[in-house]
Amino acid sequence: MLVLLPPSETKRDGGEPHSALDLAALSFPSLTPHRRATLAALRVLSRNLALSTTALGLSAGQRFEIDRNRSIATSPTMPAIERFTGVLFDGLEVDSLPDPARAWVGEHVVIHSALFGLLRADDRIPAYRLSHDSKLPELPLRKHWAADVSRALADETGLILDLRSESYAKLGPLPDGANRRFLRVVTEGADGRKRALNHFNKKGKGEFVRALAEAGIDHADVDALLAWAASVGIDLAPGAEGELELTV
Repeated sequence: MLVLLPPSETKRDGGEPHSALDLAALSFPSLTPHRRATLAALRVLSRNLALSTTALGLSAGQRFEIDRNRSIATSPTMPAIERFTGVLFDGLEVDSLPDPARAWVGEHVVIHSALFGLLRADDRIPAYRLSHDSKLPELPLRKHWAADVSRALADETGLILDLRSESYAKLGPLPDGANRRFLRVVTEGADGRKRALNHFNKKGKGEFVRALAEAGIDHADVDALLAWAASVGIDLAPGAEGELELTV
Protein backbone atom coordinates (compact mmCIF):
# COMPACT_ATOMS: atom_id res chain seq x y z
CA MET A 1 0.00 0.00 0.00
CA LEU A 2 1.18 3.50 -0.87
CA VAL A 3 -0.30 6.72 0.49
CA LEU A 4 0.51 9.71 -1.74
CA LEU A 5 0.73 13.10 -0.04
CA PRO A 6 1.24 16.59 -1.45
CA PRO A 7 4.20 18.61 -0.15
CA SER A 8 3.79 21.93 1.61
CA GLU A 9 5.06 25.42 0.90
CA THR A 10 6.47 25.66 4.42
CA LYS A 11 9.45 23.62 5.55
CA ARG A 12 11.59 23.23 8.63
CA ASP A 13 15.09 24.65 8.64
CA GLY A 14 18.13 22.65 9.62
CA GLY A 15 18.92 18.97 9.37
CA GLU A 16 21.62 16.50 10.30
CA PRO A 17 24.97 18.27 10.66
CA HIS A 18 27.47 17.64 7.85
CA SER A 19 24.83 15.97 5.66
CA ALA A 20 24.04 17.02 2.09
CA LEU A 21 21.70 16.06 -0.72
CA ASP A 22 22.52 12.69 -2.31
CA LEU A 23 20.34 12.08 -5.36
CA ALA A 24 21.58 8.50 -5.65
CA ALA A 25 20.14 7.73 -2.21
CA LEU A 26 16.58 8.84 -3.05
CA SER A 27 13.80 6.36 -3.79
CA PHE A 28 12.33 5.96 -7.29
CA PRO A 29 15.72 6.11 -9.04
CA SER A 30 14.05 6.25 -12.47
CA LEU A 31 13.31 9.90 -11.63
CA THR A 32 16.96 10.84 -11.02
CA PRO A 33 17.52 12.42 -14.47
CA HIS A 34 14.42 14.59 -14.00
CA ARG A 35 15.62 15.61 -10.55
CA ARG A 36 18.98 16.67 -11.96
CA ALA A 37 17.29 18.75 -14.67
CA THR A 38 14.94 20.45 -12.21
CA LEU A 39 17.77 21.25 -9.82
CA ALA A 40 19.82 22.69 -12.69
CA ALA A 41 16.94 24.90 -13.81
CA LEU A 42 16.37 26.08 -10.23
CA ARG A 43 20.08 26.91 -9.90
CA VAL A 44 19.89 29.09 -13.00
CA LEU A 45 16.77 30.83 -11.74
CA SER A 46 18.32 31.46 -8.32
CA ARG A 47 21.05 33.61 -9.81
CA ASN A 48 18.47 36.33 -10.52
CA LEU A 49 16.73 37.74 -7.46
CA ALA A 50 13.95 39.55 -9.35
CA LEU A 51 13.14 36.61 -11.62
CA SER A 52 13.17 34.19 -8.68
CA THR A 53 10.77 36.36 -6.71
CA THR A 54 8.31 36.40 -9.62
CA ALA A 55 8.74 32.78 -10.72
CA LEU A 56 8.31 31.40 -7.21
CA GLY A 57 5.49 33.76 -6.25
CA LEU A 58 7.37 35.24 -3.30
CA SER A 59 6.75 38.36 -1.29
CA ALA A 60 9.41 40.89 -0.41
CA GLY A 61 9.83 39.23 2.99
CA GLN A 62 10.55 35.80 1.56
CA ARG A 63 14.08 36.39 0.27
CA PHE A 64 15.22 33.55 2.54
CA GLU A 65 13.47 31.11 0.19
CA ILE A 66 15.81 32.13 -2.64
CA ASP A 67 18.79 31.76 -0.30
CA ARG A 68 17.57 28.24 0.48
CA ASN A 69 17.49 27.39 -3.21
CA ARG A 70 20.97 28.76 -3.76
CA SER A 71 22.39 26.45 -1.10
CA ILE A 72 20.46 23.25 -1.88
CA ALA A 73 23.61 21.28 -2.77
CA THR A 74 25.30 21.94 0.57
CA SER A 75 22.38 22.39 3.00
CA PRO A 76 21.82 19.77 5.71
CA THR A 77 19.12 17.17 5.10
CA MET A 78 16.37 15.49 7.09
CA PRO A 79 13.64 12.94 6.24
CA ALA A 80 11.08 14.43 3.89
CA ILE A 81 8.21 13.63 6.26
CA GLU A 82 9.93 15.78 8.91
CA ARG A 83 10.97 18.54 6.51
CA PHE A 84 7.44 19.54 5.44
CA THR A 85 5.21 21.48 7.80
CA GLY A 86 1.68 22.91 7.56
CA VAL A 87 -1.86 21.78 8.27
CA LEU A 88 -1.69 18.27 6.78
CA PHE A 89 1.61 17.46 8.46
CA ASP A 90 0.40 18.98 11.74
CA GLY A 91 -2.56 16.58 11.57
CA LEU A 92 -0.23 13.64 11.02
CA GLU A 93 2.14 14.82 13.81
CA VAL A 94 4.78 12.32 12.81
CA ASP A 95 7.19 13.25 15.61
CA SER A 96 4.76 11.94 18.23
CA LEU A 97 4.04 8.59 16.57
CA PRO A 98 5.14 5.45 18.42
CA ASP A 99 7.98 3.57 16.77
CA PRO A 100 5.87 0.94 14.93
CA ALA A 101 3.60 3.63 13.49
CA ARG A 102 6.60 5.75 12.48
CA ALA A 103 8.07 2.72 10.73
CA TRP A 104 4.77 2.24 8.86
CA VAL A 105 5.00 5.84 7.60
CA GLY A 106 8.53 5.22 6.37
CA GLU A 107 7.42 2.16 4.42
CA HIS A 108 4.09 3.33 3.01
CA VAL A 109 3.99 7.15 2.70
CA VAL A 110 5.20 8.93 -0.45
CA ILE A 111 5.34 12.71 -0.87
CA HIS A 112 5.12 14.26 -4.33
CA SER A 113 7.57 17.17 -4.59
CA ALA A 114 7.71 19.63 -7.49
CA LEU A 115 11.50 19.56 -7.20
CA PHE A 116 12.25 15.88 -6.55
CA GLY A 117 9.19 14.07 -7.87
CA LEU A 118 8.17 11.11 -5.70
CA LEU A 119 9.88 10.84 -2.30
CA ARG A 120 9.44 8.17 0.31
CA ALA A 121 8.89 9.55 3.79
CA ASP A 122 12.44 8.83 4.94
CA ASP A 123 14.23 10.15 1.85
CA ARG A 124 16.54 12.88 3.09
CA ILE A 125 16.19 16.32 1.49
CA PRO A 126 17.27 19.92 2.17
CA ALA A 127 14.92 22.86 2.59
CA TYR A 128 13.89 24.44 -0.73
CA ARG A 129 11.17 26.44 -2.44
CA LEU A 130 9.45 25.18 -5.58
CA SER A 131 5.73 24.68 -6.07
CA HIS A 132 3.54 23.03 -8.68
CA ASP A 133 2.84 26.43 -10.25
CA SER A 134 6.40 27.81 -10.14
CA LYS A 135 7.81 28.99 -13.47
CA LEU A 136 11.24 27.53 -14.11
CA PRO A 137 13.06 28.84 -17.20
CA GLU A 138 12.48 26.51 -20.16
CA LEU A 139 11.20 23.72 -17.92
CA PRO A 140 7.38 23.53 -17.55
CA LEU A 141 6.92 21.37 -14.47
CA ARG A 142 3.79 19.55 -15.60
CA LYS A 143 5.28 18.52 -18.94
CA HIS A 144 8.57 17.67 -17.26
CA TRP A 145 7.19 15.37 -14.56
CA ALA A 146 3.79 13.97 -15.54
CA ALA A 147 4.61 10.99 -17.76
CA ASP A 148 7.52 9.66 -15.72
CA VAL A 149 5.85 10.09 -12.34
CA SER A 150 2.80 8.24 -13.66
CA ARG A 151 5.07 5.52 -15.01
CA ALA A 152 6.79 5.16 -11.64
CA LEU A 153 3.41 4.84 -9.93
CA ALA A 154 2.27 2.27 -12.49
CA ASP A 155 5.25 0.11 -11.53
CA GLU A 156 3.98 -0.10 -7.95
CA THR A 157 1.82 -3.08 -7.00
CA GLY A 158 -1.00 -3.07 -4.47
CA LEU A 159 -3.28 -0.31 -3.27
CA ILE A 160 -2.38 3.33 -3.98
CA LEU A 161 -4.37 5.96 -2.12
CA ASP A 162 -3.90 9.44 -3.58
CA LEU A 163 -4.22 12.27 -1.04
CA ARG A 164 -2.52 14.86 -3.24
CA SER A 165 -4.18 18.10 -4.20
CA GLU A 166 -5.51 18.12 -7.75
CA SER A 167 -2.69 20.50 -8.73
CA TYR A 168 -0.02 18.02 -7.68
CA ALA A 169 -1.94 15.10 -9.15
CA LYS A 170 -1.54 16.81 -12.55
CA LEU A 171 2.25 16.56 -12.14
CA GLY A 172 1.87 12.78 -12.23
CA PRO A 173 -1.66 11.45 -12.77
CA LEU A 174 -2.56 8.29 -10.90
CA PRO A 175 -2.72 5.36 -13.35
CA ASP A 176 -6.10 3.67 -13.73
CA GLY A 177 -6.60 0.44 -11.85
CA ALA A 178 -8.85 -1.47 -9.48
CA ASN A 179 -6.71 -0.49 -6.50
CA ARG A 180 -5.98 3.13 -7.39
CA ARG A 181 -8.13 5.72 -5.62
CA PHE A 182 -8.13 9.51 -5.21
CA LEU A 183 -9.27 10.54 -1.72
CA ARG A 184 -11.69 13.45 -1.47
CA VAL A 185 -12.44 14.96 1.95
CA VAL A 186 -16.01 16.15 2.44
CA THR A 187 -18.29 17.31 5.23
CA GLU A 188 -21.99 16.67 5.69
CA GLY A 189 -24.18 19.74 6.19
CA ALA A 190 -27.35 20.06 8.21
CA ASP A 191 -29.32 19.37 5.04
CA GLY A 192 -27.58 16.00 4.66
CA ARG A 193 -25.65 17.04 1.57
CA LYS A 194 -21.94 16.39 1.38
CA ARG A 195 -19.65 19.20 0.29
CA ALA A 196 -15.94 19.25 -0.44
CA LEU A 197 -13.75 21.02 2.09
CA ASN A 198 -10.98 23.42 1.14
CA HIS A 199 -8.33 24.42 3.69
CA PHE A 200 -9.68 22.07 6.38
CA ASN A 201 -9.42 19.01 4.15
CA LYS A 202 -5.68 19.04 4.87
CA LYS A 203 -6.19 18.45 8.57
CA GLY A 204 -8.60 15.60 7.83
CA LYS A 205 -6.05 13.98 5.51
CA GLY A 206 -3.28 14.27 8.10
CA GLU A 207 -5.39 12.75 10.85
CA PHE A 208 -6.49 9.95 8.51
CA VAL A 209 -2.88 9.05 7.66
CA ARG A 210 -2.06 9.06 11.37
CA ALA A 211 -4.90 6.59 11.98
CA LEU A 212 -3.57 4.38 9.17
CA ALA A 213 -0.07 4.49 10.68
CA GLU A 214 -1.25 3.71 14.19
CA ALA A 215 -3.24 0.73 12.89
CA GLY A 216 -0.13 -0.46 11.07
CA ILE A 217 -1.97 -2.44 8.39
CA ASP A 218 -0.73 -2.90 4.83
CA HIS A 219 -4.17 -2.91 3.19
CA ALA A 220 -4.16 -5.21 0.18
CA ASP A 221 -7.04 -3.59 -1.68
CA VAL A 222 -9.85 -1.04 -1.51
CA ASP A 223 -12.29 -3.46 0.11
CA ALA A 224 -9.87 -4.20 2.94
CA LEU A 225 -9.33 -0.48 3.53
CA LEU A 226 -13.07 0.22 3.61
CA ALA A 227 -13.70 -2.67 6.00
CA TRP A 228 -10.98 -1.42 8.37
CA ALA A 229 -12.31 2.15 8.26
CA ALA A 230 -15.83 0.97 9.13
CA SER A 231 -14.47 -1.12 12.02
CA VAL A 232 -12.78 1.89 13.66
CA GLY A 233 -15.53 4.45 13.03
CA ILE A 234 -13.94 6.31 10.12
CA ASP A 235 -16.54 7.46 7.56
CA LEU A 236 -14.87 6.32 4.36
CA ALA A 237 -16.99 5.31 1.38
CA PRO A 238 -16.87 4.96 -2.41
CA GLY A 239 -17.37 8.30 -4.18
CA ALA A 240 -17.24 9.21 -7.84
CA GLU A 241 -15.53 6.79 -10.20
CA GLY A 242 -11.95 6.24 -9.07
CA GLU A 243 -12.50 8.09 -5.79
CA LEU A 244 -13.13 7.49 -2.11
CA GLU A 245 -14.87 10.03 0.13
CA LEU A 246 -13.68 10.69 3.67
CA THR A 247 -16.37 12.50 5.66
CA VAL A 248 -15.05 14.58 8.56
